[in-house]
Parts: sequence; structure tokens; C-alpha cells
Amino acid sequence: MKVIVSHDIDHITVWEHLFKDTIIPKFMARMHIELFNGKIGINEYTLRWADFFKNKWQNIDELITFNNIHKVPSSFFIAVSNGVGLSYSNESALVWINQMKKRNCEIGIHGIAFDNKAEIEKELNTFLSLSGQKQCGIRMHYVRNNENTFRYFDEAGYCYDSTENSFKNPYKIGNMWEFPFQIMDGWVIEEGQRWQTRTLEQAKDTTKKLIDRAHTENLNYLGIDFHDRYFSHSFKTWVEWYMWTINYCSNQGLEFVNFTQAIQELETP
Repeated sequence: MKVIVSHDIDHITVWEHLFKDTIIPKFMARMHIELFNGKIGINEYTLRWADFFKNKWQNIDELITFNNIHKVPSSFFIAVSNGVGLSYSNESALVWINQMKKRNCEIGIHGIAFDNKAEIEKELNTFLSLSGQKQCGIRMHYVRNNENTFRYFDEAGYCYDSTENSFKNPYKIGNMWEFPFQIMDGWVIEEGQRWQTRTLEQAKDTTKKLIDRAHTENLNYLGIDFHDRYFSHSFKTWVEWYMWTINYCSNQGLEFVNFTQAIQELETP
């Protein structure tokens, strides 16, 4: 079994949310709930305020550096449309697309449109125009989808998708590869809530069970989704969980690949 690690870019700055959505008040509520429940300490709480005043809600460069050191190919999904609490501009996205290209990252779309074929095609064309790429993959924001979504992705021309959460091996939908993923940071640490409910040790135990299940189900590829925003000591449990997960997989003898490498393997006779 090999491991595909990918990262969803949900936020870039704090101020992008001003007058556009309710993310800032939700963030305030969340960190106070976590403080009063004892899930974060005063230092972590203070660092979150520091991020707020620095207007910095992304940790892309820091995450790429960590991945490079640990020989993990960096795969990012970045948005070119707004919706469901995602509010950064295409100008901001382009800055980071260019930075990620310079650092040899794999870049796909963090999709917003999932039930409108024309809007799905528009997102793809916008991204290809901004990035200069000839093709790309996608993962839906909040993994939203319906009975038509994956067919629309294939017809639009995506080469891969990783929206499905299931214990399945990659499979073809038309000409598109579907890469189901099994582990997401929020699901492991929040356990269905909008704030942290589990300790680091509980998150580790859950992760081990998910990896064991992937082995039992004979998966060829294990998919892990980690959001770049949490690669910071202002989210101590999250960053420590990610670093532990990468080291745990390495110690298990698992090799890291990106989607493009996996497709090449799958399509090699």
C-alpha cells in the first residue's frame, strides 16, 4: 500500500472573510469553546489571536518544507470560485499557484460547483487559464457531491477526482480516475463537531485503526487529507497529529506518491 497525502486550501487571509461570510465569528466561537473545554491551552489560544492580527490563515510554504524533508510529494487543491465559507480571490489564488509551481507541487482545484455542469466546466477553464496547466484533478470543498457530480467531472475533462470518502481502490469513471480517500484531519480530531473533541492520543488511535482497516481491505493507495491552515502551533493537536501520521506511515514502510504518480502506476501495463 502506498500513501497519497493532499491538502485543501480553504483560507488564505483573515480579511478575505470580512462582510462576505460568517467564518470570523464562527472562528471566534470555536476557539473559545475549545479553550473552555480544555482542548487548547492559553499559549495556543494566544497564537490564534496572533494569526488573526497577522492576517495569516495559510501555512502553505511551511507545509511544503516539512513534506520535502520527509519525502512526501506536496499535492494541493486550491479554489477559483467562492462559496460555503471559502472567499479568497483568484488574484490571491494565483500568487500561491505560482509559488507552488516553483516548488514543484501537484496542484488541482478545490471545487465549489458540484451540481451544475456549466459551472464545473467554468471552474476548470478558469484554473487552467490561471495556472497554465493542460489538465488537473479536483476535490470538492466539504466533499459535496450528488449522483451527477463525478460524471460531470469526467465530461468536463478532469483527469482525477478525490472527493469520495470510502475504503475502495482507485477506479475509472469514463476517462477520469476516482481516488477515494480514507482519512481527513477534521474527522479524526473533531469527531463530527465544528471544534476539537479528541485529544492527540485519541486521534492517533483512530488513525491507526483506519490504516489497519486499509490494510485489511487490501487498498493499494491510502488517501490522507490535511488542511494547510492547521500546520501551525496555533493548532497544536492538528500539527502534531499530521507530523506523527507522516512518521507513522514512514515507520510502517509505506511509500508516499502523488495522484499523478499513482495514475502512471495504474496505467502502466
